[in-house]
Amino acid sequence: MLRKLGIVSGLTLISRVLGFLRDMVLAAALGAGPVADAFMLAFRLPNHFRAILAEGAFNAAFLPTWATADAGGRDTSQLGAQVLGWLLLTNLMLLTLALGATGWVLAALAPGLSATDETWPLAVTLTRITFPYLLCMSLVSFLSALLNGRDHFAAPAAAPILLNLFMIGALLLAAHFPTAAHAAAWGVMLSGVGQVALVALACRRAALPLPLPRLGLSADTRLFFRRLGPAVLTSGALQVAVFADTIIVTFLPPGSLSHLYYADRLYQLPIGLIGVALGTVILPDIGRRAGLGDEAGIRHVLDRALFICLAVGMPVAVIMVTLGDWTMRLLFMRGAFDLAAADAAAAILAAYAIGLVPALAIRSLVAGFHGRGDTSTPLSMLVLATAVNIAVKISLAPSVGAVGLALGTTVGITVYAFLLWRTARVRGVFKGPRLSDVGLFVASGVATGLLVLWSRGALMVALGPVLGQWSMPIAFIVLTFAVVAVQVAVILFCRRAKVTGGTPPQ
Repeated sequence: MLRKLGIVSGLTLISRVLGFLRDMVLAAALGAGPVADAFMLAFRLPNHFRAILAEGAFNAAFLPTWATADAGGRDTSQLGAQVLGWLLLTNLMLLTLALGATGWVLAALAPGLSATDETWPLAVTLTRITFPYLLCMSLVSFLSALLNGRDHFAAPAAAPILLNLFMIGALLLAAHFPTAAHAAAWGVMLSGVGQVALVALACRRAALPLPLPRLGLSADTRLFFRRLGPAVLTSGALQVAVFADTIIVTFLPPGSLSHLYYADRLYQLPIGLIGVALGTVILPDIGRRAGLGDEAGIRHVLDRALFICLAVGMPVAVIMVTLGDWTMRLLFMRGAFDLAAADAAAAILAAYAIGLVPALAIRSLVAGFHGRGDTSTPLSMLVLATAVNIAVKISLAPSVGAVGLALGTTVGITVYAFLLWRTARVRGVFKGPRLSDVGLFVASGVATGLLVLWSRGALMVALGPVLGQWSMPIAFIVLTFAVVAVQVAVILFCRRAKVTGGTPPQ
């Protein structure tokens, strides 16, 4: 697990570092005004649909079906060809709708904008440029599932690197486009083509035949569709909360969508490196073990995954809450992105970070169900969590703005993770940390956070006369190492005292 996690996380880290470089260039070029909001909206819309069709539902239904058939020695070529055919048909229908009725799509998903708004014409144009990215990402997800099913994780994990490189390159050539937002949009579109080429070449090198798409309904394909229905609703429910952000934020002051975007970028970093990477690694493993009836092996895999989420998530959450403002200033405060924008994004990041540990654990918890072919149970729990999520957002956004949207996400994710954890424990899917163990980690995190808040001002006063403008970066590094050291000590103490309930990682 750690070897596979290292491959996925390492390449994801490279992608996220380049992503931060991309966002620095983007923030300097667009700032946080109407033009930036138009691009963020055009960028979010195809990504909403991608999360439903190209990643969430598709992977949850296809990969366990394919892995079980492959482990059982059945021919998987027919399954791949038929699933690809239906996937392409669905995407072409969506693309036709988005390009032919872009204004209608924006009116439905961003009702806070109108045709008379200054952002509207640019948002329509940029959406028509970026929406074909969804088709490319659907192909990438299909080919990545084939690779992951055979334990080839490098190319799928490296594909997002191309998005950052293409966007950076396009922004550097922004003088040749009508606006920098047009340049960024074309960078998104062209990166999709590059990513398809990368994973297709990886399939060829791995001797995985690329199926020709065709429509049909074999026994395995019918099983895929039976699992796809609840999986689509599950991914759709997750995106309903994200759609709610997009809808509500259009009623908030200008710049709110941009503040939300940059906070989300930092929040998604540990989720991508740990949460998503773990889910990617363990899903085909659980699918194979489920096909062989290895329940003990499944419990062992999940216990290790959840221990990693808890051990890594707590110190990162503390850093985000207590040092988020410094992080935003160091990374993004330049050009059109000023101090007010950095502090506004930091407040949103702190609200997100409160629910970071549950957010990390969700992908592993869901993989425990999806790997067995159970796509219905996570859906039933997500419905309640999504209702709570949206209710909190609607109630808080008018008073606290975009921070209320982040708090709604945190509450919804925590409810969802708790329901998954409790059901899995009752069914014996894993042992995992008990609530008392989680409480101990939380208590240590809160204590460490209070210590950081108390000491950061004094540290700046001490370093300021000596280091000048370098005092904040050095103080940030010192306090980060201090938080990590304290949490490592707590983890070692817990393991020696046998506080954790699951099987420790080996």
